[in-house]
Amino acid sequence: MIPELGHFAAILGLASAFGIVATGFWGAFTSQDSWVEMSIRLAKLQFGALAIAFLLLILSFLQDDFSVLYVANNSNTELPWYYKVSGTWGAHEGSFLLWTLVTACWTLAVALRSKNLPLDLHGYVLGTLGFLNVAFLLFLLASSNPFDRLVPNVPLQGADLNPILQDPGQVIHPPMLYIGYIGFAVAFSFGIAALCTGKLDSAWARWTRPWVNMAWGFLTIGIALGSWWAYYELGWGGWWFWDPVENASFMPWLAGIALIHSLAATEKRGAFKNWTILLALLTFSMCLVGAFLVRSGVLTSVHAFAVDPQRGLFLLGILVVVVGSALYLYFVRASTIRSRIQYWGMSRELLLLINNALLVIAVITIMLGTLYPIGYEWFNDGDKLSVGGPYFNRIFLPLMLVLAFFLALAPISQWKNTPMLLVKKSSILLAGSAVVALVLPWILWSSLNFGVACAVALALWIVATHCKSLWRQRNSLTLGFVGMVVAHVGFAIAISGVAVTSAFSDERDARLQPGQSLVLNDNTYELVDVGQTQEQNYIADRAHFSVNGGMSMYPERRNYRLRQTITTEAAISPGLFRDLYISLGEPIGNRSWGVRVQEKPLVRWIWFGAFVMAIAAMVACLDKRYKRLARRDAIKAATSE
Repeated sequence: MIPELGHFAAILGLASAFGIVATGFWGAFTSQDSWVEMSIRLAKLQFGALAIAFLLLILSFLQDDFSVLYVANNSNTELPWYYKVSGTWGAHEGSFLLWTLVTACWTLAVALRSKNLPLDLHGYVLGTLGFLNVAFLLFLLASSNPFDRLVPNVPLQGADLNPILQDPGQVIHPPMLYIGYIGFAVAFSFGIAALCTGKLDSAWARWTRPWVNMAWGFLTIGIALGSWWAYYELGWGGWWFWDPVENASFMPWLAGIALIHSLAATEKRGAFKNWTILLALLTFSMCLVGAFLVRSGVLTSVHAFAVDPQRGLFLLGILVVVVGSALYLYFVRASTIRSRIQYWGMSRELLLLINNALLVIAVITIMLGTLYPIGYEWFNDGDKLSVGGPYFNRIFLPLMLVLAFFLALAPISQWKNTPMLLVKKSSILLAGSAVVALVLPWILWSSLNFGVACAVALALWIVATHCKSLWRQRNSLTLGFVGMVVAHVGFAIAISGVAVTSAFSDERDARLQPGQSLVLNDNTYELVDVGQTQEQNYIADRAHFSVNGGMSMYPERRNYRLRQTITTEAAISPGLFRDLYISLGEPIGNRSWGVRVQEKPLVRWIWFGAFVMAIAAMVACLDKRYKRLARRDAIKAATSE
C-alpha cells in the first residue's frame, strides 16, 4: 500500500505542476492577481505531494520492502539504516524523484519569497518552473518510476546498495549537487520571464542575484564533497580526474561564476543585458546536459547511472524542447533588451567582460573534451577515444591563471574608469607577492617550480588587494561586498592548494610483509600486521601501519558480501600543510601486500577554499540591501502600473 500511496502522491505532484504552468502563465498574461495567487497555492501542494512521495520511498527502504523493484535493486537487510536512507537517491529512479522534489522546493521558495515581484514577472517565473517539473515528472512516471512493484516473485534479500556509495560523503553529496543544479532553474526562469515581459533592468538583476548566489553556493559544496569522496574512498589519492561526469557538474559551476559577475554589471551599470540573459539560459542548460550525460548511458563512469537508451532519448527530448525553446525565445526577443552602456579603458566593466570571456572559453574547452570522444565513437563504429588530464590541464590551467591575474585587480577597479594610480600601487603588492612565492617553496619543499610560483604569487596578490580594499571600505561594508571579498580569497586558497599539491606530491609503491617498512621523504612507514574485521555488511582486510614509530594508520580493503565487490578505504593522517595517505592493495603472496604511500602538501586547501567560496555566496545572499531595494522596486513597479 505504501508504494501505491507514493505513486499517487507523485501523480498529484504532476497535476499540481500542470496547474502551476496554467495559472502562472495565464495570470502573467492577463495581469490577474488571483491566478498568480492560485499558482502559489499549487506550488505548496506540489511540494507537499512530492515530499510525501519521497518520504514514502524512504519508508519502503527502512521496511526492507523488496516487493518494490527499486528497493530490491539498491538495498538489503544487512545495510545500516542511514545507508538505506541514502539508498533512496543512490540510483537513477530515486535520485530523479529527489530531483523533482528539489525543483518543487525551489518553486515554493520563489513563490513565497518573491511576492514583491511585479505580477507578470512573478507569474512567468512560476509558470516556467512549473513547466520544467512537468517535464521531469513525466519522465519519472513514464520511464523511471521508483514505486514499480516486483510481484509475484518477491526476493527475500535485496541486491545491496552499490558499495562505493556506502559512505558518509555520498549521504550528503548528491542532495547538495541537486540543490545547486536545480537552483539555476530559478535564474533560467527569471531569464524567460524577462524575455516574455521585455523588462530587464537593475531591479531584475537584484531579484535574480540572490537566487544565483545560493544555487552556486550549494553546487560548490556538492562538487567539493564529491572531490573529497573520490580522494579518500577510491584509494588513488587524487582529487579531480577530469571524468566526464565530474565535468558535467563543473561546466555549470563555471558558467554560474560568469553569471554572478555579469549580473553585477547589469545591476550596477545596466551593462551586458543580453549576455546576462543568455548566461542565465545556458547555465541551467548545462545542468540539463549533465543530467543527460549521467543518465542516458552514453558515458562509462564511476559516477554515472547505467540506464537504457530509451530513457536517454526521453531526456534528450526534454533537453531539446527546453533549451531549444529558450534559445528561440532569446533570439526573437533579445533585441528589446539591448544595453546602451559604453565601457572603455581600465574599468570594472572591462574586467568583468574579460572574466566572462575566460570562463566561457573554459566551459567550451571542457565541453569539447567531454563530448568529442562520444562523437568520435558514434561516427567511427564504436572505436574508443580517450581525452584525459593532459588536454584539460594544458588549456584550462593557463586560463585560470590569467583569470586570477584580473581577479586581483577587481577590488581596486572602479565603474566607468579606474585611475591608473591605483593600478600602479597594486603592482607593488604584486612584486612583494612574487618574491614571497619564490622563497616559500624553497623554504618548505627545497624546490623551485615556475608554475607553482606563478599560482602562489597570484593567490597572494589576490589576498593582498582584497584585504586592502576591505580595510579601505571598513566603515561602509555590506554583506554583498564582504561576500565578494571572501569568495575571491577562497579562490586564492584553492588555487594555492591545486598548484602545490600537483607539483610537490610524492608517492611510492611497495611490496611489504609485516615487519617491513618503506621511507618516503622524512617519514618511515612500517607495516605492523594485517588482520580481518567484520562489519554489518562487509568483511575487511585491515592493515596496521606505524609511522615514525609512533602514529598508527589503518587502511582497509573491503569485500562486500552480497555484491562480491572490493573497495579500498585509504588511511589518511590529515594536516593543515600535508596529508599522509596510505592505500592497501591486493595480497601478493608469502604474506606480502601491495601498498601505496603518498604525501600530499596543501591538498586540504583545495576543499577549504571551495567551502570558503560557498559560504561567501551564502553570506552575500543575506545582504539587506537586496530586500530593501526589492521593496522600493516593487513600489515603483506598482506605481507605474
